Amino acid sequence: MISAGNGQAGVKMMEPAIVGAADTALSIVQYADEHAPLFASINVEWIETMFVLEPSDRAVLSDPRRHIIDQGGLILFVAAAGVGIVGTCALRKQADGCFELTKMGVLASARGLKAGEFLLTAMLEQARSLSMTTLYLLTNRKCAAAIHLYEKLGFVHDAEIMARFGGQYDRCDVAMSYPLIACQPGPTSTVVAA
Repeated sequence: MISAGNGQAGVKMMEPAIVGAADTALSIVQYADEHAPLFASINVEWIETMFVLEPSDRAVLSDPRRHIIDQGGLILFVAAAGVGIVGTCALRKQADGCFELTKMGVLASARGLKAGEFLLTAMLEQARSLSMTTLYLLTNRKCAAAIHLYEKLGFVHDAEIMARFGGQYDRCDVAMSYPLIACQPGPTSTVVAA
């Protein structure tokens, strides 16, 4: 658990004015119900900067336990040492063996820390432990930096995923999938748990 601050039980959220160096120590924090407000606020920040919150966003962000965790999904956070939680990401189960990588965001004030790459790497390691036939994400071409990160870590553009799932969000104009071989159990790198 991260030290208390900003009124969130057991969690310190990054203050907007704080910007750290790229070598800031990062750690992964598992979801707990007291993190729900952070999950919502981090995602609202990036979505409202570029888009409009859609009804499906509001549902998931208002009750991540019900819509993600209780359905067999997973939520992780990334924390920066001395700062607190600065980003989040979820795996949302859509059907047996089919998961959507969703609600990935890093606070604007934490960009440059490589927190997104650290978080996505940890989430992909977690994905390897799940019985999965499909891992996909939906995004928008305006999210160029995120798309570059997804490509860097192995996601590929996928027209079939766009046809099957692209209608979930009005803002979606890019669909990507993660190669299935990457979802099979295998060696993982060390992830620091908080």
